[in-house]
Amino acid sequence: MANERVLTFHSGIVRDGLFGLQDEGVPIDDITKAAQTVLNNLDEQQRSKVCFHIDDPEWRSWSNPEFLLSDKGIRLDEIAPELRKYVLQVLKTALSPEGYQKALGAMRVNHFLGELVQSPTIMNEFSYNFALFGSPSTTRPWGFSFYGHHLCLNLFFYKSQIVCSPWFTGAEPNVIDGGPYKGTRILQNEETLGLRLMQDLPTEQQSKAQIYKLMNDPAMPHGRWNHDDQRHLCGAYRDNRIVPYEGILVSDMSSTQQDLVLAIVAEYLLYLPEKARQLRLDQVKKHLSETYWSWIGGFGDEDPFYYRIQSPVIIVEFDHHSGVFLSNAEPAKFHIHTLLRTPNRGDYGMALRPLAARLEQDYRWEGKR
Repeated sequence: MANERVLTFHSGIVRDGLFGLQDEGVPIDDITKAAQTVLNNLDEQQRSKVCFHIDDPEWRSWSNPEFLLSDKGIRLDEIAPELRKYVLQVLKTALSPEGYQKALGAMRVNHFLGELVQSPTIMNEFSYNFALFGSPSTTRPWGFSFYGHHLCLNLFFYKSQIVCSPWFTGAEPNVIDGGPYKGTRILQNEETLGLRLMQDLPTEQQSKAQIYKLMNDPAMPHGRWNHDDQRHLCGAYRDNRIVPYEGILVSDMSSTQQDLVLAIVAEYLLYLPEKARQLRLDQVKKHLSETYWSWIGGFGDEDPFYYRIQSPVIIVEFDHHSGVFLSNAEPAKFHIHTLLRTPNRGDYGMALRPLAARLEQDYRWEGKR
């Protein structure tokens, strides 16, 4: 069953051999210990909601709206503060320091939005679910999902190796202008670097990269835009989507522009610990001749826009959205969605699982709980 779960690209044919086992220096002892502490503090009912087989398809049912499409795991605003602290310690131990701060920023922005629209019980700093897949181990594959409004992280571990994919991070608005976290802002680097790259391209390349001039362009085929995802293609419940290449090849850009592409990718890899992040960035570099840059919308300083970087080993998307809770009917720069996928079975560590030490294949899905 595991091999059926793939995110494909271009033609729909999975390309094998892109991902291998390697030492990424992840502090697996500390991460496993933190996760085990959570398990040790769960009651029987909580444990039944949190613990899943590593092959359970529920791992793929994460989602980013404020309402839950799949209510699994424990929700942080419904548990004791001590247990919540243990869950956050798992996140802190697994992510880079910068990545953990980014996640906290998204959670705090969500809290700010809940206060703005007077819905604090629906959207707050801790309105996120946590579920484990497999048993925390230093030698066997396992992982966890942490998901809720505008923050969804799926992490897979095997020994000292980590996969953080798929993930989704968003904000509406993307800056807090009052309260204890005033000044918190997220996703500005992804925005600034993307616009800088597009503005730096020669006119001919800008024209080829800009696949649609308008954010909801009449030239778009049916289904290219939808109310929920708007322009992005690889969000929740899109695990097996075929995403054709669009735009221009990064290898046709100048060296300065290629450096900007890598700087953008580095921002999207921020959740990973330093060594793992560098190894992933090196992998992306090896495929620059197969990497595409595409753009939707204008590229003036005040224009909302969408962009995608896509290669055999990574897909990142950035999209300015119209308002959901705020009143802007058209896309605005203060409502942002970003996401990362690893094509060709990279998501959820699927490409690595057959390479790990052989495991008992005793799992049979009995249907939704």
